[in-house]
Amino acid sequence: MLDISDPVRDHLALALVPGLGPKLTAALLERFGSARAARQASAAELAEIPHIGEKTATGLAAALRTVDIEPELRLMEKHGAGVRALGLPGYPAPLARVPAPPPLLYIRGEWQDSDADAIGIVGSRNCTQYGLKIAAQLARELARAGFTIISGLARGIDGAAHRAALEVGGRTVAALAGGLSKIYPPEHAELADQIAAGRGCLITETPMGMDPQPGMFPARNRIISGLSRAVIVVEANARSGALITARHAAEQGREVYAVPGRVDDSASAGCLELIRNGGRLVRSADDVIEDLKGIAVADYREPERAARVAATRSGAREAQPELPPPPPPAPTLDAVQQRVYDAVATRKHSDELTRELAMPVAELSRTLMQLEMKKLIRRQPGNFYERR
Repeated sequence: MLDISDPVRDHLALALVPGLGPKLTAALLERFGSARAARQASAAELAEIPHIGEKTATGLAAALRTVDIEPELRLMEKHGAGVRALGLPGYPAPLARVPAPPPLLYIRGEWQDSDADAIGIVGSRNCTQYGLKIAAQLARELARAGFTIISGLARGIDGAAHRAALEVGGRTVAALAGGLSKIYPPEHAELADQIAAGRGCLITETPMGMDPQPGMFPARNRIISGLSRAVIVVEANARSGALITARHAAEQGREVYAVPGRVDDSASAGCLELIRNGGRLVRSADDVIEDLKGIAVADYREPERAARVAATRSGAREAQPELPPPPPPAPTLDAVQQRVYDAVATRKHSDELTRELAMPVAELSRTLMQLEMKKLIRRQPGNFYERR
């Protein structure tokens, strides 16, 4: 039988109680301090929690004490899965910091600490050849730059992103809506095996044997964005579920990127709307790498050359005292640009700049973009700005 600690067994028991979703589970943990204490709570104590009535509390108290986790453990062992509980070792750190994180995660494969440096790539299931090409291109380049690629194992854009990351020896994580014994779509079972075999993992908050239901996919999308430093929407129509992932990303403080398409192409309508509403236009992986890692293209595409340059510089520093760098040339700016540039002497959020400068949002956004194009400032994830 699968060997897991008693605290994790208690969390697993909470996850298997019917009707006990993430919000109510979080309320129990907050009220009682631990999963074990929640399982031992009386009906009267449970009734004190908002949204649990007297009748519900009686049934819930009985279910918490009698839930049998052994069948679930056998299914986990059969499929090579484990669990990670919020607040206990092994739980993915990025996801623990978002609002309403899943109390329990099922994981098949291995989550590594380095996977926190991740980019979500999402888009339509019914995508075009253009979308497939761009998704694969972005995933390959970002994986080569050291990012883990996160997506939802769905048909279309998701599958293309996972496969491209694997092709170049990168890591990839698939967040599922259903249980790990019910891989969906079924034609991606082999892809799921490849991911779990050593180049990433499968993650879900859903019990092992549960089929994915329509309402589970939006909840799954918050896991994709929560595990990611930024989310790229490659191709999405106006009603695509990928836009839900983008909305979660924005609410979680992640950067949102969108790949542009033709203005008359309905397949890209959602991406164009994201860009219109403040999402960052992405032309290639270089845009994302420079934003998130602050390195030039040559630094990741030519690692041997970069290492030689670094060694040469190191030897030069040993041979002679390091001289201070020459001061940068004074930027040529108009009065408005200079005012905004001066305000970014320290790293600031766009909202802070708006209040401090008392400028119309449209004018400030335009000026910030002009300063970015002049390579004088850079935009950081979460809509922060700083000087280069």
